[in-house]
Amino acid sequence: MADLLLASQNPGKLEEMRLLAAGLPFRVIGPHEIGIEDAPEETGKTFMENARIKALAYAGRSGLLTVADDSGLSVDALGGAPGLYSSRFGGEGASDLDRNRLLLEKLEHVPAAERGARFTSAVAVARGAEVLFEVEEHVVGRIAEEMRGPNGFGYDPLFFYPPYAATFGEVPRGEKDRVSHRGKAFARLRSFLAGLAQERA
Repeated sequence: MADLLLASQNPGKLEEMRLLAAGLPFRVIGPHEIGIEDAPEETGKTFMENARIKALAYAGRSGLLTVADDSGLSVDALGGAPGLYSSRFGGEGASDLDRNRLLLEKLEHVPAAERGARFTSAVAVARGAEVLFEVEEHVVGRIAEEMRGPNGFGYDPLFFYPPYAATFGEVPRGEKDRVSHRGKAFARLRSFLAGLAQERA
């Protein structure tokens, strides 16, 4: 088993990554487990730039094969916000619930037809000072008028996906992963990791 470092302090993302790597010869670990408590400054202008920054920073510090994901929600009526600042929307220390409530507040008088939104997930894999793989995926939907469903995390209870006629918070994880930004990006990441494992075998 080779260690695979996920460049994130988010326990939800760590759990997703462990599920993604199930059956592959990788042990997914988080920064805390190897004594890395801080994170690099995300100075990129795009999701992919930030994913690369994180992958290279953690790979350089750890010496491990490292996966970084930068993802976020872009809302049409807010000019693409929160976008790159999705995880910091509402300020440091804000919870998922706080961020969802703030988003609803900002869209309070926006009609359904103008509540278009999309999730983006950019994933980069680095070893040492080299980026070995990168992929970006999207899913398009709209912001619901209230939080619905106990599943997922982040903005999932507000992200309404028309083909399912439900929010991502209302659908089982497997259904969400088939169509979600991160599900699609991680499926391509899994193919890459499976290829790496074969090369090592």
